[in-house]
Amino acid sequence: MRRREFVTLLGAAATWPLAARAQQSERARRIGVLMPLAEGDQEARTLVTAFVKGLRDQGWMVGRNVLINYRWAAGDAQRIQAFAKELVEQNSDLILARSSPVVAALMQRTHTIPIVFFQVVDPVGQGFVTNLARPGANVTGFTNFEPTIGSKWLELLKETAPRVARVALIYNPDTAPFAGFFFGSITTATPSVVNVPIHHASKIEPSITNFAKEPNGGLIVLPDAFTLTNRELIVANAAQHRLPAIYPFRYYATTGGLMSYGSDPAEAVRQAAVYADRILKGTKPDDLPVQAPTKFELVINIKTAKALGLTIPDKLLSLADEVIE
Repeated sequence: MRRREFVTLLGAAATWPLAARAQQSERARRIGVLMPLAEGDQEARTLVTAFVKGLRDQGWMVGRNVLINYRWAAGDAQRIQAFAKELVEQNSDLILARSSPVVAALMQRTHTIPIVFFQVVDPVGQGFVTNLARPGANVTGFTNFEPTIGSKWLELLKETAPRVARVALIYNPDTAPFAGFFFGSITTATPSVVNVPIHHASKIEPSITNFAKEPNGGLIVLPDAFTLTNRELIVANAAQHRLPAIYPFRYYATTGGLMSYGSDPAEAVRQAAVYADRILKGTKPDDLPVQAPTKFELVINIKTAKALGLTIPDKLLSLADEVIE
């Protein structure tokens, strides 16, 4: 090698950013992701994509300085427990957890691995954190609903379908241990509330059929992994029995549900990526306050409304964030 070329190479090495060299020598961090949804669920894939993009925006590149290990429970409480055990035993540097049963399962197995949750209801009441401002221990994240949301769901349902006099709450107690969080505001607004706990997908059709035997019924579907995983079956049965229903997330309405009112899970997971970045760089979970959503989306499916013989009030149409024709 000529002397001039050798000096040029030395100069290039000297100007190579120290941070880049440090990054290459630093071991890749391991993030576990435990989703209570099925791997093939489009909503689940949307959330994973948003999380990876959020990490990339913070400088974390999958396969280079971060490795992500996914587990998909498909709404099964037993699989959640098994996968939580696996991710903890793999000594993850951080675990992203969607939903309350996932957080509960992880907390049973580790008090040291940082856990960032999203789409979790009432984390204080469920004992996940001490308080929202100072979560305590190794857990922090993002909630999705306030307890008063139940009365709002009922209000929107009755504005859309004034004849509704009886309301069934659809949920799975195994994946919605927080269901009581919503009961107060719903039962205060109407005494005609029927709890319809469903433990298995095979019971969805007979449970809704039995409720529909009496007239003027409507459904409020609670936000849990079971109802989300089985949303197409629930929406189809609501349509079959001509039951107006309100759902907690947009993708129920895009599936054919009458209407939805709730926060945006993709936005929550993007925020979770920011928290993951800060924790991987040394911030303690206890120093990151639990945050609540700042916006709720109202989505109305006009096609479904027409099929049910309903006319959506102009007031609601003007308030809707999205109207599906």
